[in-house]
Amino acid sequence: MTAIVRRFGVFLVLAVAAATARAQDTTYKGVTLIGNYDPTHDKIAVAVLPVSGAFGDSIRAIIQRDLDFSDHFTIVPVDSSDPDALRGTGGTGINYPLFARLAAAAVVQITTVGGGLHIALHDVAKAGVINVGEFPLVSNGLSRDWRMGVHRASDEIQRWMTGERGIASTRIAYMRGAAIRIIDSDGAVEITVPTDSDGVSPAWNPQATMLAYSTIGAASRVLLMDLATGRSHTLIGPTRNVNYSTPVFAPDGNSVIYTRSGETGGDLYIIGTSGGEARRITVSHGFYNSGPAPSPDGRRIAYVTNGYGNHPELYITNTDGTDAELLTNYDFSTDAYRSDPDWSPNGLLIAYQERVGGHFQLRTIKTTGSQPKLLTSEGENEQPSWAPDSRHLVFTSSRTGVRQLWVMDIETFRMRQLTKASGSRLAAWSPRLAAP
Repeated sequence: MTAIVRRFGVFLVLAVAAATARAQDTTYKGVTLIGNYDPTHDKIAVAVLPVSGAFGDSIRAIIQRDLDFSDHFTIVPVDSSDPDALRGTGGTGINYPLFARLAAAAVVQITTVGGGLHIALHDVAKAGVINVGEFPLVSNGLSRDWRMGVHRASDEIQRWMTGERGIASTRIAYMRGAAIRIIDSDGAVEITVPTDSDGVSPAWNPQATMLAYSTIGAASRVLLMDLATGRSHTLIGPTRNVNYSTPVFAPDGNSVIYTRSGETGGDLYIIGTSGGEARRITVSHGFYNSGPAPSPDGRRIAYVTNGYGNHPELYITNTDGTDAELLTNYDFSTDAYRSDPDWSPNGLLIAYQERVGGHFQLRTIKTTGSQPKLLTSEGENEQPSWAPDSRHLVFTSSRTGVRQLWVMDIETFRMRQLTKASGSRLAAWSPRLAAP
């Protein structure tokens, strides 16, 4: 028995056990993997059947796009001009021999029912339904919340087939002009959020219900915004001759780590989300420490400092400021410039930007230290932020001649442009949004 078969056999045992334990909850069934799926190499060929009823074409288009953007699936095109051809013998069920000839491993069948969707997943090789689920949608079709409900359905379909929930039900906060904006993970439904003037560097809390951001200028502050109400309140600042920047939530969501800088240097501080006294993490001794990126377990922080040879490098320290270690110790060139770290949600990698041949490019490096992996080479590429799956990055790129947000799959290097208006920057990918 291969390692892959053994590994996914464990997944199936766990899924059955979980389903038994929650026998009273039949909304979503357990994981049913398609074949011996290897998430680092294989793509599952999946067909999404036409959807009848109101907004059916939109539902199908969104789910197909979500599955495609996950980079786990190949979408098998299905001609809907003759629906009877898709049905099984006697006009019922699924025409499994047809989909086998189309090389589809799975078929997604969606029915609009009441206030939501009934979705059945068919395994073509087994010629049967292997999972079903009910997904509520808000009544006003094509609205922002309605689309998020469809995205959640896409993510659960992916979980059924791969064992890992998708990332469609996420959003990305970013800057364009002087405003903070939020856009869905597929590039749709952009909104501008009502932040204070001169607000920059948005960051999500773990529940995706709040944004932390800072303001620039003489009255620099760190603020928190409640996304449900659109109201912001000051967490810390202003302080004379002090600049506050790069705030991020700690993984538990109960505190914010930020940079406080002035004429004598900069350091990392942490403060509770309800305020109180801030605690200093680093001691700069006249240098500038900035750009905190906490580890998923909250025990360590990656950050940027110019204390090593007067050019920015990446360090990792404990959250109490002890045991600081140089991470990017692979090249001591005086031209080196490394900044904007972001720690992957699975804890294994740190993405960052580095000056390469006079241009900024993206790299990843193992958190234990290693020779880094170069991800980009075209144009200027900066400010990476991880998706919840630790496989996709959103970043700022000038590869089209103007600064836009792009999304990259670090396994295949597939790229897609997220924004359409120039000047987009400082992106932050949200956690998965929970259902209301």
